Amino acid sequence: MPTLYLFVTDTLADWEPGHVIAELRSGRYLKDPSSRYDVVLCGSTLHRITTMGGIPLVPEVLVEDIRPRERDVLVLPGADTWLETEKEPVMETVRDLLENGTVVAAICGATLALANAGLLDNLPHTSNDLTALKMFCPRYRGEQYYRNEPAVTADNLITASGLAPVEFAYHIFRKLDAMSPAALEAWYGLFTTRRPEFFYALMQSVSANRKEEHQDSCPGGFAGMRETKMFQKAAGNRTRFP
Repeated sequence: MPTLYLFVTDTLADWEPGHVIAELRSGRYLKDPSSRYDVVLCGSTLHRITTMGGIPLVPEVLVEDIRPRERDVLVLPGADTWLETEKEPVMETVRDLLENGTVVAAICGATLALANAGLLDNLPHTSNDLTALKMFCPRYRGEQYYRNEPAVTADNLITASGLAPVEFAYHIFRKLDAMSPAALEAWYGLFTTRRPEFFYALMQSVSANRKEEHQDSCPGGFAGMRETKMFQKAAGNRTRFP
């Protein structure tokens, strides 16, 4: 089972890694549900942290002790603590992971730490805002590589704006080749447009990958709809998702 290492720190933005964790852990839309990910919390210490939403979490491993395997990924969610000096050793670990081919995905405030460590100086990337990146990261020298996009993939590094958790997840799924192209595009269409046709396209694409499997759960309150024919019949209902 591949591993998703989730870096946790005080004030972690709860919503930013949500889609990534849910889909990779549940495996419900993956090419192979048996290849779903184990989720391991890592940190710069093993002390309990509290997320922005008040949820207490305890890291299971130190980030420097990660020994990644093929298809593992390190996710760095946003937080208000990324520019603290204690995060600098974390960036050295991130540098080593990237150099050894591990996928690292950073969103929102985590991109500031990458910028200050020089990890964005020579790769296309994005963040919350270029002006803010230069203001808060005096060692940043990657302006020419900045892309004004919700999320950017460059080699094994994924960066995203804190306003783009869906795009963040999309880039991670695509980089890991976790979903079929049809399922990935349908998933993205559903969560960006809320149009029902993308839901049915998602169900059909998953069914095509698993001809003999039934679906156990669906987004938007459709749990219990198990057969592809039922999805197709229901496609006549054009009601938008809330």
